[in-house]
Amino acid sequence: MAKKRHVRRIRNLVFVSSLSAVILVVSTYAWFVGMRTVHVTSFDVEIASTESLLLSLDGERWSYEVSISKSTLDDVSYEGHTNSWGGDGLIPMSSIGIMDATSSRMVLYEKASFTPTPGGYRLMTSRVDNYTPGQLEQDGYVVFDLFIRNITGSQYIKELNEADEEAIYLTVDSEVIVAADGVADTGIENSVRVAFGQVGRIIGTSKETAKITGITCTTDDDVTGICRTAQIWEPNDTAHVANAISWYNVSCKKRTGSVVTNPSSYAGSCNPVVDGTAYNTYAVKTKINSSNNVDIYDGTDYNTYTGSSDYLYAYPYFTDTMKIQEGTSRPQFMTLAPNSITKVRIYIFIEGQDIDNYDLASIGKKISVSFGFTKERFTGDDIDYEGPDFTPPVISILGDNPLEITQGEEYEDPGVTAEDDRDGDITENIIIDTSEVNTATPGVYYVTYTIKDAAENETIRTRTVIVRE
Repeated sequence: MAKKRHVRRIRNLVFVSSLSAVILVVSTYAWFVGMRTVHVTSFDVEIASTESLLLSLDGERWSYEVSISKSTLDDVSYEGHTNSWGGDGLIPMSSIGIMDATSSRMVLYEKASFTPTPGGYRLMTSRVDNYTPGQLEQDGYVVFDLFIRNITGSQYIKELNEADEEAIYLTVDSEVIVAADGVADTGIENSVRVAFGQVGRIIGTSKETAKITGITCTTDDDVTGICRTAQIWEPNDTAHVANAISWYNVSCKKRTGSVVTNPSSYAGSCNPVVDGTAYNTYAVKTKINSSNNVDIYDGTDYNTYTGSSDYLYAYPYFTDTMKIQEGTSRPQFMTLAPNSITKVRIYIFIEGQDIDNYDLASIGKKISVSFGFTKERFTGDDIDYEGPDFTPPVISILGDNPLEITQGEEYEDPGVTAEDDRDGDITENIIIDTSEVNTATPGVYYVTYTIKDAAENETIRTRTVIVRE
């Protein structure tokens, strides 16, 4: 029964959600330990929406379903777009989702230098140059614009106030998994992040394509600049592969001193990492130099050192643990204004500070990423609602059919059973009609079996009775 409810929940949520399916084929990855890149050989995004949300990739063509891939990037995007498909591959990045109001892009950091310490690795970072005027997004991550027209009511509130917006939820069937032909247990599915940065919005009745695609973080007569910190989804927050745990246990030591290169700054074991338990990811929030003495394991969850809090931040991701909460406990994922068109810049990247990144993870791998949105806070299972019952019960005829008897012999029915998907065994409610059978006269006759379930769905079956001389 639990399995049936789980399948039904996924089916129902896919029906009501806006669903994005992303397929990545990757070969090597690691955080800042090695100079490695995740090579993307296939990457496709398919997006479908509910009736109250229209989607567009170019601000002109609106539909409940859109799709984008590396091969169709320019065809489906608007003229002058700055979408990017990662270049030669995905380079581990780190971000706390801050949107740069000047460039209308998310702030990301990459490795500047990396060297072993007595209890980990000294980390230095630089900001990814995606903020220079006229500069395209850099290679190493996937980024594209999605325009969402929220068709709710006729009032449009121009002022930016989250309290005036509608809650959007991440569906419970959103997931990042190893694809059927992928290589399991290397940890990359636990390190992917998907960021949703709202740039700005205009009134939902606008038909001017240039005005829609030209939305930035700057507020003007038409545009409401949003530019709030991006919502970042962390899939598989409680999953940790054995090899990553082993790497962590060998390389991490508890930190007690300020100088990362001094052996006396480390003593004892780090806090344990256990599969099935969620831990913070201490993401990079600013440029890090050698003089800042930052170790990648800094943080209360790992080496217990808190002196790097100016540079690393325990980012409050939206996690799968939050996603599967039920009913009134289910948190919203983001908000959208009624009667609006919102420009959302979507980033898909590998979070370098995720604990499941480790230096020996270099095996080819294929993963599948899917995510969806819904305005419905409750699922059918939250209120034990299964929807209308249109499925009739099943009648199983026992014994022979057709059944032969001899003229003059008394007819004894071998019996039938009835099973309903919701009501269960309802055999006792079957109506058996044998009135047509005349055993005194040779011929072909029929016995009729009729059953209805609680929803009045009816099933009728017959048994053929042949009376011979």
